[in-house]
Amino acid sequence: MEYYPIFLDIKDKPCVVIGGGKVAERKVLSLLDAGAKVCVISPDVTPAIKRLACQKKIKIISRAYKQGDVKGLFLVYSATDNRTVSLMVFKEAQKNGILLNVVDVPELCNFIVPSVVERGALLIAISTSGKSPAMAKKIRERLEKEFGTEYGVFLDIMGKIREKVLTGSKEPDKNKKIFEELVNSALLDLIRQKNKKEIDSLLKRLLGSSFTLSKMKVKL
Repeated sequence: MEYYPIFLDIKDKPCVVIGGGKVAERKVLSLLDAGAKVCVISPDVTPAIKRLACQKKIKIISRAYKQGDVKGLFLVYSATDNRTVSLMVFKEAQKNGILLNVVDVPELCNFIVPSVVERGALLIAISTSGKSPAMAKKIRERLEKEFGTEYGVFLDIMGKIREKVLTGSKEPDKNKKIFEELVNSALLDLIRQKNKKEIDSLLKRLLGSSFTLSKMKVKL
């Protein structure tokens, strides 16, 4: 295994994107989606990046990268086509133990970004270890057809149930059985059909009358 698969919690972590083009813009948006504190270092940025700064969602340092910019950071993207800059960033990140991805230059990365299918809380990551992004994309598109938005709703329901059932519960074996019954039930199909009445009926039968979509504040 060339890379260790892992999901990172970067909420409120300081992250930097070096570069201000379209690729940098995508990296900024993905970091914001995960709750990171984002700063962009670039003399020029896209209108979308500029808007994010105006909305106080990110910070912009309007100049080229210089040594010392990434010290103390959690994660860095180098999204510039200037290899000299990327090499400088790589050396600094390596020296300071910082997570770094230099876009499209795997040999200068200590992590790579998988192709992702996202359905609410469901994240399916696909990686070819940098060998073929095109194949990763093809697999992702296939999975996107197989896993619809109903999986996100299903996990929303399961999360609410889990929180409620596990609060104060001292019967782990019983709880495990309940969760397995739910996963193997018709719940997913009913969500796909948007059959609220049957969903509520199933939940009440397995869990009790206090478990309905409206009481758990879950929308189909």
